[in-house]
Amino acid sequence: MKNVTLLVLAGLCVVFAVVLSGCEEIGVMKWFNKEGPTDKDIARAYHLTELRRSTAADVLPMIYMPDHSLLSQSTKVLAAQGEMQKGNKTWLTMISFDENDLLAKRKYLMFVYDKPDQWFPVPSAGFRFDCQLVLEGEILEEPYADENTRQIAMMKFARQMVHDDIVEVKKDNKVFEISGAMINQSLEAVLRDLDESPALAAKLSDDAGLDFQHHSFDRGKIQMTSDEKTMTIKMRLGSFTKKFEKPEDVNYPPELEEEQ
Repeated sequence: MKNVTLLVLAGLCVVFAVVLSGCEEIGVMKWFNKEGPTDKDIARAYHLTELRRSTAADVLPMIYMPDHSLLSQSTKVLAAQGEMQKGNKTWLTMISFDENDLLAKRKYLMFVYDKPDQWFPVPSAGFRFDCQLVLEGEILEEPYADENTRQIAMMKFARQMVHDDIVEVKKDNKVFEISGAMINQSLEAVLRDLDESPALAAKLSDDAGLDFQHHSFDRGKIQMTSDEKTMTIKMRLGSFTKKFEKPEDVNYPPELEEEQ
């Protein structure tokens, strides 16, 4: 009987090892977590929303998950916030629309992972923030002294836009305001370094990003790129910095893309 028991346990260990070795990080998350959407599911609205093209009607069915998120909206902003894993994971997706043509002009995605209270960390404490914004106003018109000065001005522009868009939806849920404060706090940490050493702005466009210190998550990385019309920020703190340069899976089934 003892030998049979040992064989069964050994077999289970082999199956367990095969399952884990054959899964990517998202696959492991899905296997362990049956209570809600994966990070890729949540990021879908962010990645499939096209600036200057997507409308609120395109975005709403993607951003809102009735069983897993709270929707907040104003006349020009749609936002969804959710929690899972007993509060260890929080996310925010937010899209802002132009008041005139009603097309998307800013999009944001944020995840916060607290350290899980179980023995298997999926993942450990970390924060990620992505945004893409249509450039407008003085950012396009101002004659900057050099490229570093322009980069810093764009970072400040992004910080202000996050604040303005959060104000539009925070009345419906305190977590929206807290999320906005976390994003602002992280951008402020980067801006402090840039104000002290403007030359660091040259590293913002590097694939490896710019390293900075964060008082809550210790280490951070940020990348900012732009073209003539838009700017994009990718920021990772804590455990998310480990895979900063790894390309994200943004391939979604054709039937999902056709819903746009």
